[in-house]
Amino acid sequence: METITFNIKRFDGERTWNQEYRLPRETSTLLGCLTKIREEQDPTLNFTSNCRAAICGSCAVQVNGSAFLACETQLDALLDTYQTTTLYLEPLNHFPVVRDLVVDFAPVEKGMRKVDAWLCPSKERRDHLQSEADFHKIAKPADCILCGVCVSECRELAYDDGTYLPPAMMNKAYRFERDSRDGERGKRVLAALKNNLWKCIHCEQCSSKCPKKIPVADEVSYLRRRAIALGETKSEGARHAFSFYDDVRATGLLNETMLALRTEGPAKTVANRTPFAIRMVAAGKMNPLHAPKPVPGIESVRRLYEFSQKMEKEA
Repeated sequence: METITFNIKRFDGERTWNQEYRLPRETSTLLGCLTKIREEQDPTLNFTSNCRAAICGSCAVQVNGSAFLACETQLDALLDTYQTTTLYLEPLNHFPVVRDLVVDFAPVEKGMRKVDAWLCPSKERRDHLQSEADFHKIAKPADCILCGVCVSECRELAYDDGTYLPPAMMNKAYRFERDSRDGERGKRVLAALKNNLWKCIHCEQCSSKCPKKIPVADEVSYLRRRAIALGETKSEGARHAFSFYDDVRATGLLNETMLALRTEGPAKTVANRTPFAIRMVAAGKMNPLHAPKPVPGIESVRRLYEFSQKMEKEA
Protein backbone atom coordinates (compact mmCIF):
# COMPACT_ATOMS: atom_id res chain seq x y z
CA MET A 1 0.00 0.00 0.00
CA GLU A 2 1.23 3.50 -0.86
CA THR A 3 2.68 5.50 2.05
CA ILE A 4 1.87 9.19 2.56
CA THR A 5 4.29 11.50 4.35
CA PHE A 6 2.91 14.35 6.47
CA ASN A 7 5.56 16.98 7.17
CA ILE A 8 4.03 19.07 9.96
CA LYS A 9 5.35 22.37 11.29
CA ARG A 10 5.54 22.09 15.08
CA PHE A 11 5.72 24.82 17.73
CA ASP A 12 5.91 24.33 21.50
CA GLY A 13 5.71 27.97 22.55
CA GLU A 14 9.43 28.59 22.12
CA ARG A 15 10.88 26.33 19.44
CA THR A 16 9.78 25.67 15.85
CA TRP A 17 10.66 22.53 13.90
CA ASN A 18 9.28 20.20 11.21
CA GLN A 19 8.33 16.64 12.03
CA GLU A 20 7.46 13.81 9.66
CA TYR A 21 4.73 11.23 10.10
CA ARG A 22 3.82 8.43 7.72
CA LEU A 23 0.45 6.80 7.12
CA PRO A 24 -0.75 4.25 4.56
CA ARG A 25 -2.87 5.84 1.86
CA GLU A 26 -6.56 5.29 2.48
CA THR A 27 -9.85 7.03 1.78
CA SER A 28 -9.99 9.63 4.52
CA THR A 29 -10.27 13.33 5.20
CA LEU A 30 -7.28 15.41 6.16
CA LEU A 31 -8.75 15.72 9.66
CA GLY A 32 -9.05 11.94 9.82
CA CYS A 33 -5.33 11.64 9.05
CA LEU A 34 -4.39 14.18 11.73
CA THR A 35 -6.56 12.37 14.25
CA LYS A 36 -4.95 9.05 13.40
CA ILE A 37 -1.47 10.51 13.81
CA ARG A 38 -2.34 11.89 17.22
CA GLU A 39 -4.08 8.71 18.40
CA GLU A 40 -1.60 6.20 17.04
CA GLN A 41 1.77 7.96 16.71
CA ASP A 42 2.13 11.21 18.65
CA PRO A 43 -0.33 12.33 21.35
CA THR A 44 1.58 15.64 21.66
CA LEU A 45 0.47 16.84 18.20
CA ASN A 46 -1.91 19.78 18.61
CA PHE A 47 -4.67 20.85 16.23
CA THR A 48 -8.28 21.98 16.71
CA SER A 49 -11.53 20.37 15.58
CA ASN A 50 -15.08 20.09 16.84
CA CYS A 51 -17.97 19.33 14.53
CA ARG A 52 -16.31 17.31 11.72
CA ALA A 53 -19.09 18.65 9.48
CA ALA A 54 -17.76 21.96 8.06
CA ILE A 55 -19.89 23.97 10.49
CA CYS A 56 -17.65 25.09 13.35
CA GLY A 57 -14.71 26.27 11.21
CA SER A 58 -12.09 25.30 13.77
CA CYS A 59 -9.98 22.81 11.80
CA ALA A 60 -8.55 24.97 9.01
CA VAL A 61 -4.83 24.45 8.26
CA GLN A 62 -2.40 25.10 5.44
CA VAL A 63 -1.42 22.27 3.11
CA ASN A 64 1.44 22.90 0.68
CA GLY A 65 0.93 26.63 1.09
CA SER A 66 -2.86 26.81 0.69
CA ALA A 67 -5.53 26.89 3.37
CA PHE A 68 -8.12 24.10 3.63
CA LEU A 69 -10.87 23.09 6.03
CA ALA A 70 -9.45 19.77 7.20
CA CYS A 71 -12.74 18.04 7.99
CA GLU A 72 -14.13 18.35 4.46
CA THR A 73 -10.89 17.99 2.50
CA GLN A 74 -10.32 14.50 1.15
CA LEU A 75 -6.80 13.12 1.23
CA ASP A 76 -7.19 11.70 -2.29
CA ALA A 77 -8.15 15.14 -3.60
CA LEU A 78 -5.01 16.70 -2.11
CA LEU A 79 -2.76 14.01 -3.54
CA ASP A 80 -4.35 14.36 -6.97
CA THR A 81 -4.06 18.15 -6.85
CA TYR A 82 -0.42 18.30 -5.83
CA GLN A 83 0.71 15.09 -7.56
CA THR A 84 2.89 14.12 -4.61
CA THR A 85 2.86 11.74 -1.68
CA THR A 86 4.36 14.35 0.68
CA LEU A 87 2.13 16.99 2.24
CA TYR A 88 3.47 19.97 4.19
CA LEU A 89 1.10 21.12 6.94
CA GLU A 90 1.37 24.50 8.68
CA PRO A 91 -0.87 26.71 10.82
CA LEU A 92 -2.93 29.42 9.10
CA ASN A 93 -1.19 32.60 7.98
CA HIS A 94 -1.78 35.95 9.70
CA PHE A 95 -2.74 34.47 13.07
CA PRO A 96 -0.60 34.17 16.22
CA VAL A 97 0.41 30.52 16.66
CA VAL A 98 -0.44 28.99 20.03
CA ARG A 99 0.97 25.50 19.51
CA ASP A 100 1.63 23.35 16.43
CA LEU A 101 -1.40 23.87 14.12
CA VAL A 102 -3.44 25.76 16.72
CA VAL A 103 -3.81 29.51 16.16
CA ASP A 104 -5.23 32.35 18.25
CA PHE A 105 -8.41 33.83 16.74
CA ALA A 106 -8.13 37.05 18.76
CA PRO A 107 -7.60 39.11 15.54
CA VAL A 108 -10.99 37.91 14.29
CA GLU A 109 -12.69 38.92 17.52
CA LYS A 110 -10.99 42.31 17.37
CA GLY A 111 -12.12 42.79 13.77
CA MET A 112 -15.71 41.86 14.62
CA ARG A 113 -15.78 44.58 17.27
CA LYS A 114 -14.50 47.13 14.76
CA VAL A 115 -17.49 46.58 12.46
CA ASP A 116 -20.15 45.79 15.09
CA ALA A 117 -20.66 42.33 13.58
CA TRP A 118 -24.08 41.77 15.08
CA LEU A 119 -27.62 42.93 14.38
CA CYS A 120 -28.54 46.38 15.69
CA PRO A 121 -32.35 46.34 15.43
CA SER A 122 -34.10 49.36 14.01
CA LYS A 123 -35.81 51.36 16.74
CA GLU A 124 -38.43 52.56 14.27
CA ARG A 125 -39.88 49.07 13.75
CA ARG A 126 -41.72 46.91 16.24
CA ASP A 127 -41.54 43.85 14.04
CA HIS A 128 -38.50 42.54 12.26
CA LEU A 129 -40.10 40.52 9.52
CA GLN A 130 -38.05 40.17 6.38
CA SER A 131 -39.11 39.59 2.81
CA GLU A 132 -37.74 36.64 0.88
CA ALA A 133 -35.87 39.01 -1.44
CA ASP A 134 -34.22 40.77 1.50
CA PHE A 135 -33.32 37.44 3.09
CA HIS A 136 -31.54 36.30 -0.05
CA LYS A 137 -29.32 39.40 0.10
CA ILE A 138 -27.77 38.11 3.32
CA ALA A 139 -28.21 34.34 2.97
CA LYS A 140 -24.81 33.67 1.40
CA PRO A 141 -22.68 35.97 3.57
CA ALA A 142 -24.44 34.53 6.63
CA ASP A 143 -22.98 31.11 5.72
CA CYS A 144 -19.57 32.26 7.03
CA ILE A 145 -18.23 29.91 9.72
CA LEU A 146 -15.23 32.09 10.65
CA CYS A 147 -12.78 29.35 9.72
CA GLY A 148 -10.01 31.84 8.88
CA VAL A 149 -9.27 30.43 5.42
CA CYS A 150 -9.88 33.76 3.69
CA VAL A 151 -7.72 35.56 6.26
CA SER A 152 -4.87 33.11 5.71
CA GLU A 153 -5.09 33.45 1.93
CA CYS A 154 -5.39 37.25 1.79
CA ARG A 155 -2.41 38.65 -0.13
CA GLU A 156 -2.88 42.18 1.22
CA LEU A 157 -2.45 40.95 4.80
CA ALA A 158 0.97 39.61 3.84
CA TYR A 159 2.20 43.20 3.55
CA ASP A 160 -0.22 44.99 5.86
CA ASP A 161 0.86 47.10 8.83
CA GLY A 162 -2.04 45.87 10.95
CA THR A 163 -4.57 48.46 9.80
CA TYR A 164 -6.38 46.46 7.10
CA LEU A 165 -9.62 44.70 8.04
CA PRO A 166 -9.37 40.93 7.31
CA PRO A 167 -11.69 39.52 4.62
CA ALA A 168 -13.87 37.66 7.14
CA MET A 169 -14.67 41.00 8.77
CA MET A 170 -15.40 42.61 5.42
CA ASN A 171 -17.94 39.83 4.96
CA LYS A 172 -19.49 40.64 8.34
CA ALA A 173 -19.65 44.34 7.49
CA TYR A 174 -21.40 43.49 4.22
CA ARG A 175 -23.77 40.98 5.84
CA PHE A 176 -25.16 43.51 8.34
CA GLU A 177 -25.05 46.43 5.92
CA ARG A 178 -27.45 44.51 3.65
CA ASP A 179 -29.74 43.32 6.47
CA SER A 180 -33.10 45.07 6.11
CA ARG A 181 -33.78 44.67 9.85
CA ASP A 182 -30.72 46.62 10.93
CA GLY A 183 -31.07 50.19 12.18
CA GLU A 184 -27.50 51.34 11.61
CA ARG A 185 -27.08 51.00 7.87
CA GLY A 186 -23.97 52.80 6.67
CA LYS A 187 -22.15 52.55 10.00
CA ARG A 188 -20.29 49.37 9.04
CA VAL A 189 -19.36 50.76 5.63
CA LEU A 190 -17.69 53.70 7.32
CA ALA A 191 -15.98 51.33 9.79
CA ALA A 192 -14.59 49.31 6.87
CA LEU A 193 -13.49 52.54 5.17
CA LYS A 194 -11.71 53.61 8.34
CA ASN A 195 -9.85 50.29 8.27
CA ASN A 196 -8.44 50.68 4.76
CA LEU A 197 -11.30 49.31 2.67
CA TRP A 198 -9.53 50.48 -0.50
CA LYS A 199 -6.34 48.49 0.17
CA CYS A 200 -7.81 45.23 -1.19
CA ILE A 201 -5.65 44.19 -4.17
CA HIS A 202 -8.30 42.06 -5.94
CA CYS A 203 -6.35 38.81 -5.68
CA GLU A 204 -9.72 36.99 -5.27
CA GLN A 205 -8.16 34.40 -2.96
CA CYS A 206 -10.77 35.10 -0.28
CA SER A 207 -13.52 34.09 -2.71
CA SER A 208 -11.82 31.22 -4.53
CA LYS A 209 -10.60 29.48 -1.35
CA CYS A 210 -13.69 29.99 0.82
CA PRO A 211 -15.10 26.55 1.78
CA LYS A 212 -18.61 28.05 1.74
CA LYS A 213 -18.14 29.73 -1.66
CA ILE A 214 -18.90 33.20 -0.31
CA PRO A 215 -17.97 35.90 -2.88
CA VAL A 216 -16.05 38.05 -0.40
CA ALA A 217 -14.24 40.04 -3.11
CA ASP A 218 -17.61 41.06 -4.59
CA GLU A 219 -18.73 42.12 -1.12
CA VAL A 220 -15.66 44.35 -0.77
CA SER A 221 -16.55 45.96 -4.10
CA TYR A 222 -20.08 46.59 -2.85
CA LEU A 223 -18.80 48.22 0.33
CA ARG A 224 -16.64 50.53 -1.78
CA ARG A 225 -19.61 51.53 -3.93
CA ARG A 226 -21.70 52.16 -0.82
CA ALA A 227 -18.94 54.30 0.65
CA ILE A 228 -18.97 56.46 -2.49
CA ALA A 229 -22.77 56.62 -2.39
CA LEU A 230 -22.50 57.87 1.20
CA GLY A 231 -20.33 60.75 -0.04
CA GLU A 232 -16.91 59.30 0.82
CA THR A 233 -15.22 60.34 -2.43
CA LYS A 234 -12.07 62.13 -1.26
CA SER A 235 -9.88 59.14 -0.36
CA GLU A 236 -7.08 58.05 -2.69
CA GLY A 237 -8.89 54.78 -3.28
CA ALA A 238 -12.06 56.53 -4.42
CA ARG A 239 -10.14 58.94 -6.65
CA HIS A 240 -8.25 55.99 -8.15
CA ALA A 241 -11.54 54.24 -8.94
CA PHE A 242 -13.05 57.39 -10.47
CA SER A 243 -9.98 57.80 -12.67
CA PHE A 244 -10.43 54.30 -14.10
CA TYR A 245 -14.18 54.81 -14.43
CA ASP A 246 -13.98 58.13 -16.25
CA ASP A 247 -11.13 57.17 -18.59
CA VAL A 248 -12.70 53.92 -19.78
CA ARG A 249 -16.11 55.54 -20.27
CA ALA A 250 -14.55 58.41 -22.22
CA THR A 251 -12.14 56.50 -24.48
CA GLY A 252 -12.19 52.80 -23.59
CA LEU A 253 -8.56 53.13 -22.42
CA LEU A 254 -6.81 54.09 -19.20
CA ASN A 255 -4.74 57.28 -19.27
CA GLU A 256 -1.82 56.02 -17.20
CA THR A 257 -0.02 59.36 -17.34
CA MET A 258 -2.84 61.05 -15.45
CA LEU A 259 -3.70 58.15 -13.12
CA ALA A 260 -1.24 59.00 -10.34
CA LEU A 261 -1.98 62.73 -10.58
CA ARG A 262 -5.69 62.16 -10.15
CA THR A 263 -5.22 59.60 -7.40
CA GLU A 264 -2.55 61.19 -5.21
CA GLY A 265 -2.69 64.82 -6.28
CA PRO A 266 0.11 66.79 -8.01
CA ALA A 267 2.28 67.49 -4.94
CA LYS A 268 2.39 63.92 -3.69
CA THR A 269 2.83 62.51 -7.18
CA VAL A 270 5.81 64.76 -7.92
CA ALA A 271 7.40 63.89 -4.57
CA ASN A 272 6.85 60.12 -4.77
CA ARG A 273 6.62 59.19 -8.44
CA THR A 274 9.05 61.38 -10.35
CA PRO A 275 12.03 58.94 -10.40
CA PHE A 276 9.75 56.07 -11.43
CA ALA A 277 8.08 58.19 -14.13
CA ILE A 278 11.45 59.19 -15.57
CA ARG A 279 12.47 55.53 -15.81
CA MET A 280 9.17 54.68 -17.50
CA VAL A 281 9.59 57.46 -20.09
CA ALA A 282 13.24 56.51 -20.71
CA ALA A 283 12.25 52.88 -21.29
CA GLY A 284 9.52 53.89 -23.71
CA LYS A 285 6.81 52.53 -21.43
CA MET A 286 5.01 55.86 -21.01
CA ASN A 287 4.47 58.93 -23.18
CA PRO A 288 3.54 61.89 -20.95
CA LEU A 289 2.11 63.74 -23.98
CA HIS A 290 -0.11 60.87 -25.09
CA ALA A 291 -3.85 61.54 -24.92
CA PRO A 292 -5.82 58.35 -25.73
CA LYS A 293 -8.47 58.64 -28.45
CA PRO A 294 -11.76 56.71 -28.22
CA VAL A 295 -11.35 53.09 -29.27
CA PRO A 296 -13.51 51.59 -32.03
CA GLY A 297 -16.78 50.46 -30.49
CA ILE A 298 -16.69 52.97 -27.62
CA GLU A 299 -20.48 53.29 -27.78
CA SER A 300 -20.79 49.63 -26.83
CA VAL A 301 -18.56 50.26 -23.83
CA ARG A 302 -20.76 53.15 -22.76
CA ARG A 303 -23.87 51.00 -23.07
CA LEU A 304 -22.23 48.53 -20.68
CA TYR A 305 -21.84 51.41 -18.23
CA GLU A 306 -25.53 52.23 -18.53
CA PHE A 307 -26.47 48.58 -18.04
CA SER A 308 -24.28 48.22 -14.94
CA GLN A 309 -25.77 51.38 -13.42
CA LYS A 310 -29.27 50.00 -13.98
CA MET A 311 -28.35 46.67 -12.37
CA GLU A 312 -26.81 48.49 -9.39
CA LYS A 313 -30.04 50.37 -8.76
CA GLU A 314 -32.05 47.15 -8.87
CA ALA A 315 -29.69 45.25 -6.54
